[in-house]
Amino acid sequence: MNIPFNKPFLTGKEAHYLYQAVYSGKLSGNGMYSNKCQNYFESKYGFRKALLTTSCTDALEMAAILLNIKPGDEVIMPSYTFVSTANAFVLRGADIIFADSNSKNPNIDADAIEDLITPRTKAIVPVHYAGIAADMVKLMSIAEKYNLFVVEDAAQAIDSYHYDRALGSLGHLGTLSFHDTKNIISGEGGMLIVNDEKYIERAEIIWEKGTNRAAFSRKEVSKYGWVDIGSSFLPSEITAAFLYAQLENMPQIQTLRLNIWNKYFSSLKMLEDAGLVQLPFIPEYATNNAHIFYIVCGSANEKTDLLTFLNSKGIEAVFHYLNLHKSPFYSNKYRGQPLRFCEYFEDRLIRLPLYCEMTEDEVKFVTDSVIEFYNA
Repeated sequence: MNIPFNKPFLTGKEAHYLYQAVYSGKLSGNGMYSNKCQNYFESKYGFRKALLTTSCTDALEMAAILLNIKPGDEVIMPSYTFVSTANAFVLRGADIIFADSNSKNPNIDADAIEDLITPRTKAIVPVHYAGIAADMVKLMSIAEKYNLFVVEDAAQAIDSYHYDRALGSLGHLGTLSFHDTKNIISGEGGMLIVNDEKYIERAEIIWEKGTNRAAFSRKEVSKYGWVDIGSSFLPSEITAAFLYAQLENMPQIQTLRLNIWNKYFSSLKMLEDAGLVQLPFIPEYATNNAHIFYIVCGSANEKTDLLTFLNSKGIEAVFHYLNLHKSPFYSNKYRGQPLRFCEYFEDRLIRLPLYCEMTEDEVKFVTDSVIEFYNA
């Protein structure tokens, strides 16, 4: 049996909407399907302003520009994250201050933040790992106390909540990803979420290559021109059309993923109860969008052996992040303390296959194989 790590799910409407977009007479961005997608997010999740982007990476880069990040500014974020989280701010000249994960899951340790703040600190960038909320109450309280910005990297966290508020809606800015490894996809794609009204106008300008073209398209100005820095951050209508077909079917997609996640959890709980592995921890303030199902092994060697064992049976289980503070690019710049729990998760965490079309037999084969490994 061959079980891939991920398989993009198609709802059946993608080709129809792509056809409509192609023959609409407008293929460039900010058209009918872009507006449909953006309105969906603003209406469903209460985002003040949603702007589709060509990737979550671009959305993060827009956030860095919006906050006027400049050389010498410090930005606090977890080391256990994808490179885009840091790159967006490094491109503006910022110094990245890496924080440790907490002991129970890979999210940033909110209790470690205050010790990292200096007069140069400009922003905090929490990452909601596996779609599970970081401690936003604590993080927003710290940000208010020290007059800092918060940018939520919610790349993995579509349709996930902190209590009753959607992730991406709590910080000053937020970002989402629609990469084809995510729950809702458009191949490549992302979104900038603007929750502070005073940044909306400039966000649209940066989004439209530094022009006030968005205002012009709404007939708010008689002509448009170059008014600020920016770039070509908005995706084509083809990308937006594909995405809209996915958004229409979000309840179905989320139900399918949660069913698989729950089967994993119930089948493997015996291993956690026996002290052999650690399963995903979901705090009481967080919901679960079933983006990732991971297990944390007892040691780095055990992780390597389990991956080898699963791969030999045709199961494409994979590790996750290599910590950014130890990366070839940043290791000689890092001057902080050892990040114990970041390294703990890097050494031990394995992600299991999870996609909508996984069958019960496939899920059982994966869980039986993991159990077989530990029984041996």
